[in-house]
Amino acid sequence: MTAPRLFAHGTRRELGRIAAILRTETTGGLLMLAAAVLALVWANSPWSASYHEISAIRIGPHALHLDLTLAAWSADGLLAIFFFVAGLELKREFVVGDLRDPRRAALPVAAAVGGMAVPALIFTVINMVAPGGAPRGWAVPTATDIAFALAVLAVISRNLPAALRTFLLTLAVVDDLLAIVIIAVFYTTSLHLIPLLLALLPLAAFAVLARRKAAAWWLLLPLAAATWALVHASGVHATVAGVLLAFSVPVGVGERFEHWLRPISAGVAVPVFAFFAAGVTISGGLGASLRDAVTIGVVAGLVAGKAIGITGATWLVQRFTRAELAKELDWWDVVGLATLGGVGFTVSLLIGELAFGAGSARDHDSKIGVLLGSLIAATLAGILLRVRDRHYRRLCEAEDLS
Repeated sequence: MTAPRLFAHGTRRELGRIAAILRTETTGGLLMLAAAVLALVWANSPWSASYHEISAIRIGPHALHLDLTLAAWSADGLLAIFFFVAGLELKREFVVGDLRDPRRAALPVAAAVGGMAVPALIFTVINMVAPGGAPRGWAVPTATDIAFALAVLAVISRNLPAALRTFLLTLAVVDDLLAIVIIAVFYTTSLHLIPLLLALLPLAAFAVLARRKAAAWWLLLPLAAATWALVHASGVHATVAGVLLAFSVPVGVGERFEHWLRPISAGVAVPVFAFFAAGVTISGGLGASLRDAVTIGVVAGLVAGKAIGITGATWLVQRFTRAELAKELDWWDVVGLATLGGVGFTVSLLIGELAFGAGSARDHDSKIGVLLGSLIAATLAGILLRVRDRHYRRLCEAEDLS
């Protein structure tokens, strides 16, 4: 039996679908980056007060305890769309995608676990040893932002093998699943069972109607909204409702939902959240933040932890299984991709808010760490992958001349 290849090409249909997703996510990543830069500039300008005033505007029905700030709506509401699309992708990958094959799934699953465990360990050790550390934020550096990472990859490379791009997307899918579990299990501070149980009613109705191809969106939308509101009232982070709703949708119907909602997720939901989450004031207190254990732990986790965890897990899979690297790849490609995995943004910022409280001093330090760590990881990965891109370009030119 032929040994499975690590980073091997997926099926033709799978590669075509992933290519379409890459184009959308790359655009979304660039929009998210633009929104984050705008927020940073505005929050550190003479007009910073207006930025914070806009973030603090409250809208929504008070009787339903949904009179939330715009910043909270972006995290609890808009990100539910992001997690709904992520949930559709997760279900598709494990039901009909390449992840249904255990041999194909082994590497990205192991790499995702390693890429989350090592950063969490590094952060925890730093914050347990340092005076005044905050180990509660251990999960902040564990997430990889797929839109941001793909945007970086699109800018710096043109000749890298498609297998690397496929692997990055697949790893991020598994990463999202683990992040959802972490949010639901470790960052639910209070749990109210009655609203959570009641959420099962509109969720079940949504699942039944979603299986009917003739079901109109205006029937599904209020059921989805009711599920979201009840999950929000239960104390579980409302974005989890997006995943639950996605898992209730059949794969065939999910493709249609994903086609409709992915542009909204990548082009609206994530950039708006980035705008409200990334507005950190860095003038004045930046020096203190850079010396804080939380900031150091997040930066070390994203930059060193992700690179070590993903590369190490990949090496272990090869060492203790019959899998091998695809012939056209080198271990430097793996290191470059693992370093790129340290670009954490959307989910890392969200976990920081959940761990420390939105707007708190520790949340501020966490955001500084996410922004700085993502920038360093993107720069290092860009340099390494750019070198590899030139290597593959020379190989292609040599083949054309021969």
